[in-house]
Amino acid sequence: MANSSRKFGLMSRKVLLGTTLGAALFFMIVGVIFWGGFNTAMEVTNTMDFCISCHEMEENVFQEYKKTIHYTNRSGVRATCSDCHVPRPWIHKVIRKIEASNEVFHKILGTIDTPEKFDAKRLHLAKNVWHAMKDTDSRECRNCHNFDSMKPEDQKKRSRKQHATAMEDGNTCIDCHKGIAHNKVHDKLSEEELEEISKPVAKNKRPIAPQWQAFIDNGKKLVDDKDSAKAEASEAAEQPVNDAPAKAAPAAKPAAAAASSSGSSIDWSGVEAAEITLFYPGQASMEWVLKGSDHGGKRAFTKGDRCFDCHEDEEVDIGDLIVSGEKVEPTPIPGKRGSILVNIKAAHDADNLYMQFQWEDGEHAPIPFADGGKMDADNQIKLAIMLATDSEDDPKVEFAERAGCWQSCHHDVNYMPHKPDDSALSGAQSKQLDLSGGFTKYLKESRTEVEIEGKDGKKRGGWDKLKGEAEIQALLEAGSFMDLLRYKSGTGESEDGYILAERVMTGGQGVKFTGGLKDGVWTIEMTRKLTSDKLGDISMATDQWYNIGFAIHDDYSNSRFHHVSLGFKLGFDDEDAEINAIAK
Repeated sequence: MANSSRKFGLMSRKVLLGTTLGAALFFMIVGVIFWGGFNTAMEVTNTMDFCISCHEMEENVFQEYKKTIHYTNRSGVRATCSDCHVPRPWIHKVIRKIEASNEVFHKILGTIDTPEKFDAKRLHLAKNVWHAMKDTDSRECRNCHNFDSMKPEDQKKRSRKQHATAMEDGNTCIDCHKGIAHNKVHDKLSEEELEEISKPVAKNKRPIAPQWQAFIDNGKKLVDDKDSAKAEASEAAEQPVNDAPAKAAPAAKPAAAAASSSGSSIDWSGVEAAEITLFYPGQASMEWVLKGSDHGGKRAFTKGDRCFDCHEDEEVDIGDLIVSGEKVEPTPIPGKRGSILVNIKAAHDADNLYMQFQWEDGEHAPIPFADGGKMDADNQIKLAIMLATDSEDDPKVEFAERAGCWQSCHHDVNYMPHKPDDSALSGAQSKQLDLSGGFTKYLKESRTEVEIEGKDGKKRGGWDKLKGEAEIQALLEAGSFMDLLRYKSGTGESEDGYILAERVMTGGQGVKFTGGLKDGVWTIEMTRKLTSDKLGDISMATDQWYNIGFAIHDDYSNSRFHHVSLGFKLGFDDEDAEINAIAK
């Protein structure tokens, strides 16, 4: 009895604020049970099974998420719903759970209980998430993805450049990675909304991570072959799992012809070839490039980056994506190859620029909407070269330095979405333009206005906003044009022309192409006078660079159904030029 009394006396001892030890122990046990139960409930509501227990989530966003890299990838690390949508810090987690009561309320109301209702609300729901992530500097993304942990040498050049810019400017993950786990919906934002929600935030600026700074200090702009192959293999393995058409094989490297079939006097044996991949562009017009909801790289482009800066080494992937009809191609051609690898050599003497082009012939892919499966039955291939002056101080054509010949392709030319109908083409503009073959390429410099965004149902482009004849003549005399050189295989014809108000082609007074197809390899050589006093020709000096781009109409194709290059820099006896013409 004494021992029992002693125990009860101990439990009755007051320890704090008049509370007995027994009471304190009781409430501590109750607290532990409550806390454990509360946290267990919190964790249960963080599980994937809980998140998709309602059909609103299971039938919509979960099905989308299963096709992405966050669900299945080479390393087997899966980001679940809570990893992206529930904060880890306890206070923020509780706040998020309280906010979730609103979602329970709408579950009861049946606000999004059908796929149709969900899609109607999708943009509103996405905006809520984007704004929340913007406010937290993409906190949940950074639980796994951190600038300090990234290896810039293992990233593609576009990723490296954008990540470095984000650190300097104060951008956050969600600015560029909307739609990374669910269906794309940010293309429904107006350009003003997209610009506003993607603006950098000064407080999010951070010092360049040490390994990034070391990479920059070493003067590296490109990864070497080994690292490039490793980065491409890594990223290819992590592509989203979906039902898109299988990727075509990479562009084949053209075998060197045993002997030039062109009869050129140039000895090409000592000239190193630039390997350039031309890819299928679909309906990706210049207006498409300049609209952020179409082309996610608009901000980088308008800040001055070249297409080459972001998309070098991506041409095969881009071509495969577009030629399949998955993006910006409403009329895919079954079997058409997505890209062509071309070996390009350049040389010069005191009078001429010489270029040699070699690429492998492809298999015939009949065009479903063309008679006999051939748009241009007379010409199996056409090769085109566009030139523009290269001057940062006085650019003659605004986008030539960044986009090459791309800036001559618009949303309202032949086979593009906003091509004018025949009745429009017979209007006043027909007096100034040759519209007998429809409407072709032009430069923005020749227009008073070019509609980029297509607001309120406006047609994109500016075909009918033509400047007066005197203004266009002045632009031509000032050098604001793209010099165009073209070869047609059917007739062996060499054409010399230019692009300004439209495409103007003449005979080949200053250029001559020779060559053809031999042993499955096309070999075409060009001889072009360096200087000319003819309007529409660029006179070239060997101490300057020039913007240059290439296009191949392969397999009897025509109009936009060609393969095009990014814009490159042509120089003379200059190792820094992307295409270097060697003195002969």
